[in-house]
Amino acid sequence: MTTATAALDLDALNTMDRAAFVAALGATFEHSPWVAEGACAARPFRSVDALHAAMLAVVAGLPHARQVAFLNGHPELAGKEAQVGTMTNDSVAEQSSAGLDALSRDEVREMTRLNAQYRARHGFPFIVAVRRYSKAQIFDEMRRRIGNPGEAERAEALAQIGTITRLRLSKLLPG
Repeated sequence: MTTATAALDLDALNTMDRAAFVAALGATFEHSPWVAEGACAARPFRSVDALHAAMLAVVAGLPHARQVAFLNGHPELAGKEAQVGTMTNDSVAEQSSAGLDALSRDEVREMTRLNAQYRARHGFPFIVAVRRYSKAQIFDEMRRRIGNPGEAERAEALAQIGTITRLRLSKLLPG
């Protein structure tokens, strides 16, 4: 869950101690508060874009194996985490916004099949900024991206996380 406070703005973030900074932004990147912790040293931030760039740089600086582990920290679309209710509040809201919480029985079967195919080929779950797509477009993207080369798809998944996290930061720091 992303922690939002009424007074959260760049000035406040720039003056918080490390623990408060991580508490405020730690959930922006799915199950990865270490991203906020790593970006903390780049303060002061002059804009939300600069903050986001610093956070993305933390992820970009990871070795390949750690990036894949980071990608594996993300839930599958309409997958097990959604079915048992263990997704973060942000992920629940995002998947719901695209109608992934109300799939037909056939759509659930298709999503399960595509999730399995994608993971088998790429070694991590399919990641897409669902707020930017309709349900039909998400299915189309899954089908299309399954065939991508591994490195291209890892880069695409990281780019999608960039979009997701920028949207999350916009909600936390709307000013």
